[in-house]
Amino acid sequence: LVVGSGCSSSDCAIRGVGQAVFSALDCNPGKKHFCSGSRIFYGCCIIHSKGIDKQHQSKDSVFFRDGLRRIDFVLSYVDDKDKDEAKKQERRKVYESNLTKVGLQLETEDKSESQDGKTYFVKVHAPWEVLATYADVLKIKVPFKINDIPDNTEMPMNWLSTPFRLPEHIMHPESDYFTAPFNKSKSDFFLIDNKDTFFPPSTRNRIVFYILSRCSYFRDECTDKDKKGIKRLLNNGTYTAAFPLHDCRYWIKSRDANCESERNTLHKHWARFFCFFKEQPLNLIRKYYGEKIGIYFAWLGFYTEMLLFAAIVGTICFIYGFLTYDDNEWSKEICSAEIGGQIIMCPLCDKKCSYWKLNTTCNSSWQSHLFDNVGTVFFAIFMGIWVTLFLEFWKRRQARLEYEWDLVDFEEEQQQLQLRPEYETKCTKTKMNRITQEMEPYLPITSKYARLCLSGATVVFWISLIIACIIGVIAYRLAVYAAFASIMKDSPTNKLEVVGPYITPQLATSVTASCINFVIIMILNLMYEKVAVWITDMEIPKTHLEYENKLTVKMFLFQFVNYYSSCFYVAFFKGKFVGYPGNYAYMFGKWSNLRNEECDPGGCLIELTTQLVIVMTGKQVWGNIQEALVPWLMNWWGSRKARNQPESLYSRWEQDHDLQVFGPLGLFYEYLEMVIQFGFITLFVASFPLAPLLALINNIIEIRVDSWKLTTQFRRPVASKAHSIGAWEEILSGIAVLSVVTNAFIVAFTSDMIPRLVYMYAYNPEHEMNMKGYINNSLSIFNISAIPPESRPEDGENPAWFNSSINTCRYRDYRYPPGHEKQYYHTMQFWHILAAKLAFIIIMEHVVFMVKFFVAWMIPDVPSDVRARVKRERYLVQEYLHNYEVEKLKIQLSHHDNNECTCEPMIYPSLPRHEVLSECL
Repeated sequence: LVVGSGCSSSDCAIRGVGQAVFSALDCNPGKKHFCSGSRIFYGCCIIHSKGIDKQHQSKDSVFFRDGLRRIDFVLSYVDDKDKDEAKKQERRKVYESNLTKVGLQLETEDKSESQDGKTYFVKVHAPWEVLATYADVLKIKVPFKINDIPDNTEMPMNWLSTPFRLPEHIMHPESDYFTAPFNKSKSDFFLIDNKDTFFPPSTRNRIVFYILSRCSYFRDECTDKDKKGIKRLLNNGTYTAAFPLHDCRYWIKSRDANCESERNTLHKHWARFFCFFKEQPLNLIRKYYGEKIGIYFAWLGFYTEMLLFAAIVGTICFIYGFLTYDDNEWSKEICSAEIGGQIIMCPLCDKKCSYWKLNTTCNSSWQSHLFDNVGTVFFAIFMGIWVTLFLEFWKRRQARLEYEWDLVDFEEEQQQLQLRPEYETKCTKTKMNRITQEMEPYLPITSKYARLCLSGATVVFWISLIIACIIGVIAYRLAVYAAFASIMKDSPTNKLEVVGPYITPQLATSVTASCINFVIIMILNLMYEKVAVWITDMEIPKTHLEYENKLTVKMFLFQFVNYYSSCFYVAFFKGKFVGYPGNYAYMFGKWSNLRNEECDPGGCLIELTTQLVIVMTGKQVWGNIQEALVPWLMNWWGSRKARNQPESLYSRWEQDHDLQVFGPLGLFYEYLEMVIQFGFITLFVASFPLAPLLALINNIIEIRVDSWKLTTQFRRPVASKAHSIGAWEEILSGIAVLSVVTNAFIVAFTSDMIPRLVYMYAYNPEHEMNMKGYINNSLSIFNISAIPPESRPEDGENPAWFNSSINTCRYRDYRYPPGHEKQYYHTMQFWHILAAKLAFIIIMEHVVFMVKFFVAWMIPDVPSDVRARVKRERYLVQEYLHNYEVEKLKIQLSHHDNNECTCEPMIYPSLPRHEVLSECL
């Protein structure tokens, strides 16, 4: 070979043969080298077949040693020398032999080449024939013509969005083509410039994974036919990992010109926090990770954009509450020494709680006004309409993505409805498929229902466990409140100037209970996740789609009860079943001494706000720390030895092997996290208008955290298709409907909005449109002498100002005073308020639902331009296929003997176009 100038060890890196080692020669241009003995000369580079010289070998490549064949998948295993190693070796031998038989090409890296000295790596390459065959089987869409439809989607004043946009080559890395399902027999119909790059890496690894999942590891004479699939081999330890490769290091582009370095581009323009104000390169995400991950980030980005509007309106409502601070007449009465300072309230618990003056709740009543005002009602109605707009506009956005990403004709039967390998192996009985007329495995009906019953019973048991834990937290609140009331009576915190008035027994009880509830939620989550996966596997779902939907329903039911139950308790149960002095209601009966909680005179809304902030914020902060910090620490620890080696020796497959695994349920947990958050900002938003703002801030961080960890901390996931967000769309719709009901009930029963309005319009003694006298009107009177001895405060608990001259105390309710013929029965005002609350719920629900359905009816799910483009593309596909078949027929007939047929074939050309394209049109 003639030696070229400028030779280096990096030039030799792609020319490896076997376990050869490269070293650079000090050679002159024009000098020739020849094969001699144990050495093969390649230009400037010598390949030694003996010994290893790692110093001049670069392994940071996504190609085989020949530098031509791309690595589509990597399998790794460790030679443990344990008692089962012989079986594992036999499985690997048979499995790899079967992979070779189906056309895949393998290349093994010896353990002596790995950093730990004990891991083997099997590199898998799919040649053109294999790719073409399975692309035909999987009906993968490929380009056949450049899209000639003009794009008229320019927005007015588009220049305003320039700072938020990415470069065009990042946003649209590929030209727009008309596509059609690949057909191997018509390969010349498609735009195939280079067979090596025609299928992108994401498509290649999807095809290879499809083969790996269905290839058997038993010999032909073996009767055990369920031994198939890479998943089983990973579970039994035959292989330790199976993954496609990232195309380069994330912080630097690959030195190989044939490598796309898309990972580096994603990290530079997407996976950095300082890109938070930029749009996402969705087309590049889809190209690199596949449609399923692309659709998730598209949904998350759209959700975040829509949150901006909700956050602005919510902030305005909060500011309105702040600006009307001084107009809060009832809080002024509570804080007044003449009114609130003279009202003696009945004890809030038995024995340990004393009589207290109303003005001690001055601060909490002011805080409550920030969230409990007229703006709250407006915001609750607005969010009911916002959630409908969000879902409807998302459907339109999703339809546009379906068209742009060639998912319009995406058939669930071809992709998601393929039988799971686990179903094929565990179902030994077969029956005729009425559609395909082929025998397929099936699960007997008795076994199916037995598994479903066991699964349902397990879910009910765990939900019951959550409810039991919530009841335990409520019991804690009831038991601890008395202790806090006794301890904090003379606490040093009362003397603190700034925060002292805010540290009350109610606040201490609420905060500690919320924190305990949050810890219980996290622990139960960790336990139930494993249980949910186990019972879903036990049901043996038939398809991947069915598996995901079953798991989604189980996990969401559990999470719904786990996260929202405490908020439902505070919103709809606390303070609603209290009784009255002398006849209080107890949680487990009077013997338990756990008296049901009362709301503050300022209402339970502020406590619901506290509960919501702690659970929602705690979950988001904990989730982001867990998502970012844990993978980073594990990767840092796992790659500590390799960091001391030169970059050229740290191979591409070893780098990815040291990363964390993004499992098949990785995306599922991302959706679950966001849907739970969606529930917080819709179900209870009437109690906390700033919830959308917190969610917006979290999601801005979440997008970059998810992109950063996916790009830098996880192995490249296998690309998979999805044309929608799946079952989550139905769950979001269900939450949207439920949110209208919950917010109507929160405004009616949790806030004091309705009682105030009833008082102002019907019970104001001066018949003026103000709230003067409301506090006195909303508190009933009880004779202290009628309080049972077991409920009276113990000696020493009462404050110094309390004396025997005080004969009555007040409590929050609408009941007749002592001495009245209907003493302690509800007054007529109570029933008027109840009727007003029910009327408000009915009116609000009907108004919001009517607007929701009207908006949903007005906004079509598919934009008109997308519908036209879809029809145009289908028309062109039919026309081009028709012309292709005609030309092919002409060529075939032209090769026949002229004596046999002298006429020009006119069978297909003579057909009218409307008959050929009738199905399309």
